[in-house]
Amino acid sequence: MDVLDKYRQIVQNILATYVDIKYANGDIHNETIFDQGMDRYLVMSLGWQRVKRIHGCLIHIDIIDGKVWIQRDGTEYGIANELVDAGIPKEHIVLGFHEPNVRQHTGFAVL
Repeated sequence: MDVLDKYRQIVQNILATYVDIKYANGDIHNETIFDQGMDRYLVMSLGWQRVKRIHGCLIHIDIIDGKVWIQRDGTEYGIANELVDAGIPKEHIVLGFHEPNVRQHTGFAVL
């Protein structure tokens, strides 16, 4: 298995675990959206919290030029930490939700 296939599998396996999250304050569920052709991977939260509609992106990850770009991270632990724990090196993970001039201070890739 080449490196990109390994990264794709790791990302999909981790994001799939977020489907099982149970929310206490509403009828909300998570679903994954995997666009393997474009290397885009999302977890969306959908449902109702009383009379308020919930529809939003919990996690958004892209694989761009061999790097794993975290575009949105709404998790408590940090999806970057889960990716590192699963075997993706920090220098291959870009925290895209940080401004480019801040990324150099994160310990992750700067591209």
